[in-house]
Amino acid sequence: MIFQRSSGVLLHITSLPSYGGIGDFGPAALDFVEFLAAAKQHVWQVLPLCPTGYGNSPYAGSSAFAGNPYLISLEYLADWGWIEGERIAGLAGRSGNVVFEEIEGRKLPLLYEAAGNFLDRGPHDPELAGQWRRFEEFCARESNWLTDYALYAELRRRFKTGAWTAWPDEIKRRDPKALAKLAADAGRTLAQEQVLQFAFATQWMNLRAAAAQHGIRILGDVAIFVSMDSADVWAHPEIFELDGKLAPIHIAGVPPDYFSPTGQRWGNPLYRWNVLEERGFDWWVDRIRRSRELYDIIRLDHFRGFESYWSIKADEVTAINGEWVKAPGLQLFRSLEAMLGPLPLVAEDLGLITPEVEALRIELAMPGMRVLQFGFSDKGAHMHLPHQFAPGTVAYTGTHDNDTTQGWWKVTGEAEHAAVEALVGPVHDRPTWPLIRATAGSVAEVAIYPVQDLLELGSEARMNTPAVPHGNWSWRVPEGSWTEELSSRLAEIVDVTDRDNDPIKTTLAF
Repeated sequence: MIFQRSSGVLLHITSLPSYGGIGDFGPAALDFVEFLAAAKQHVWQVLPLCPTGYGNSPYAGSSAFAGNPYLISLEYLADWGWIEGERIAGLAGRSGNVVFEEIEGRKLPLLYEAAGNFLDRGPHDPELAGQWRRFEEFCARESNWLTDYALYAELRRRFKTGAWTAWPDEIKRRDPKALAKLAADAGRTLAQEQVLQFAFATQWMNLRAAAAQHGIRILGDVAIFVSMDSADVWAHPEIFELDGKLAPIHIAGVPPDYFSPTGQRWGNPLYRWNVLEERGFDWWVDRIRRSRELYDIIRLDHFRGFESYWSIKADEVTAINGEWVKAPGLQLFRSLEAMLGPLPLVAEDLGLITPEVEALRIELAMPGMRVLQFGFSDKGAHMHLPHQFAPGTVAYTGTHDNDTTQGWWKVTGEAEHAAVEALVGPVHDRPTWPLIRATAGSVAEVAIYPVQDLLELGSEARMNTPAVPHGNWSWRVPEGSWTEELSSRLAEIVDVTDRDNDPIKTTLAF
């Protein structure tokens, strides 16, 4: 597996200016692919595509395998004949930030209506015969996660909570008779959940195929941990650190750092790595196999946790009083390679990285990450500046967890400003494009720019503020942003920095 010299753009699907109030896999996504192609970009990075839970964070999903129904295009469902066009009229438009309550209240019911129509017509309508056959094949192929996810989604709706530990005891402990009765009573709604996952998969694969025709690879995120309130923990409690009452014993997070003086108490249950290792890491094999179905390149979020993870007692209020615990990272990845072959992985190796973590990444021949915004505070941060990049690097001006570069500039001090201008020359309070050019001109094999930076937007366009539970993930691209002037500007940088390559050179077919 060799990464080629290329560049791309970070933009989550929800941020597209799609019809219906939230970005989806519809026409706006194809417009973005056309823009990337015109700009000679070869990577489109997205955040996790899972169904979101509390706070609408894609890093707090209700399933590590399922797709978020919000991302399904109602316009395409109408084209497929699943729902009448007039039924989807009057939804929120293509501008403005996402209002998740409105999406749940208006778009989601229409998605279920369309799924119900397909169930009613699919087995009998000749025009839907092909889709119905592919739906049945999808259900059989993905049964190892799809059945449990459909049950979890129905129970979450029925009990009005994703906190499955609050469900009746026979349900939370997955008594076979109780689950069989549920399947019999709720057969139609369970089938609707499966239909929506089929629609998600079909539209996403169509979008990926369109991107591939332009030589654009999808770089997707896999979060190391899963949410306690998820189908994964409910279905597989034996592989997580839970007590006899199915409550977490220890939870994940990070110690005090750049983002928070008390650390970050994420709350995810930790894995029983010894149990997973005895089973050949089967759950992780299934998870990475599924990720390969969704993405061309996989970014492993919090790669540091595969070597050692910060373990916090579940009753601790903050993340301060945790401890580092060793994880079987090398054994895990060797098992994944043995089962799945060479993997197109990128390590998110930001934060407190020890020599052991770096040695693991190098042993696995994974590219690491660098972020220019981090590089100007002092000499100790210069590893994030282009002159210290190594070839095996994916470099960013900023990420979804940072302020936009323009927003960052406004809140940083004179020392950082002086350091930026010492590197790239006078910026006249507009540092974004000079730093894009610095990233593109580096030896990093892949250079990634958040869309907000391409548009020189300020803090109002920030996607996420770590350790802040509300007000994140809602930003959307203003309509009309994909101009010929912008694509030409990016394309010219590609030409002069020799980044016009497909990002992966491999004998594998992704």
